Amino acid sequence: MQRVFWLLACVLTLSGLALSAGAAELRFDFGEELEGTTPTNFETVLHGGGAPPVWKIVSAAVPSSFQAFGSKTALLNQGTVLAQTSQDMTDERYPMFVYRGGDFVDFTFDTRFEAISGITEQMAGLVFRYQNSSNFYVIRISVLGGNVAFYKVVNGEIVSPVKLPIQIAAGTWHELKIDCTGINIECSVDGQKALPTITDHAAAQPDGRIGFWTKSDAVTYFADAAITYKPKIPAAQQMVDGIIEGRPKLLGLQIYTQTGTNIPCVLASKFPSEIGQPGTNAEVLAIENGTVSLGFGHGTVIVTMPLHDRNGEYIAAMRVKLKSFFGETQDNAVTRARLVQKDLEELCTSAENLRN
Repeated sequence: MQRVFWLLACVLTLSGLALSAGAAELRFDFGEELEGTTPTNFETVLHGGGAPPVWKIVSAAVPSSFQAFGSKTALLNQGTVLAQTSQDMTDERYPMFVYRGGDFVDFTFDTRFEAISGITEQMAGLVFRYQNSSNFYVIRISVLGGNVAFYKVVNGEIVSPVKLPIQIAAGTWHELKIDCTGINIECSVDGQKALPTITDHAAAQPDGRIGFWTKSDAVTYFADAAITYKPKIPAAQQMVDGIIEGRPKLLGLQIYTQTGTNIPCVLASKFPSEIGQPGTNAEVLAIENGTVSLGFGHGTVIVTMPLHDRNGEYIAAMRVKLKSFFGETQDNAVTRARLVQKDLEELCTSAENLRN
């Protein structure tokens, strides 16, 4: 399981973006992942044609956190990193690895990257304001082309491109950072401003998900990735927090919704580290046809059931973990879970309510 750390900061100032009390940092610690696995808090996405991308954890020589970016002389330590390893040479092929855990508005997103190989392309990029595989923003660096570029993809078409020359060596670790504040977008590479400030007046997508990006046959490594942001707490999380406060003995409570794929993901939870985790077939069935599922453990019972809107339509799945008692039947467990379901449905009247 991916280890994601949530940190609250009193005051953070990164590349001129001041984040006041209550700012949060989400760090993707790929160094704690098992080699050969794929982090479950992310969704593999392909824009364009060609073979499916392959994103996985690989072993690599990783620089010290105190190394100057672009230096070839700093000490390297063996560790694990995120890698896009497929080598399909299709020209208009854009592999992405998108974080499932929520949307971001104002934020700083940065990562280290190393361009390993590629005949058609050697690229690294960050995707943001992602809505789906045909609508997103990206800032990317081309090692072979010697440039850094920003553009939007709107309904599958590239718009508003900005490109400038830059010299980036392959086989060396570098830093790519983007800052989004209101309608302004900034980009820096190895600590230096790489593009003019982009003023996005026509932001049809003011918020969205974030992730990693490559092109064609580029094999690229990513490490030390983090996003610092102003938390946007979905209504669903506020609902869960309220239920937990009123029912402190609940062992667990999650709300699952489908976002961009058919796989439901945790939108809200008693435990923030679970947000973005994919659901199971039980959540799929609850959302699709209202199936209620149960599972008994050692002294516990888990009940998964649908959440309805005001018209009785299925809009999400609820999973509740309760402490069981001797002789408890399935009917007892479902009855207890329905009390939680009722409380949630009184707070939520539509699918839009869950995210607003």
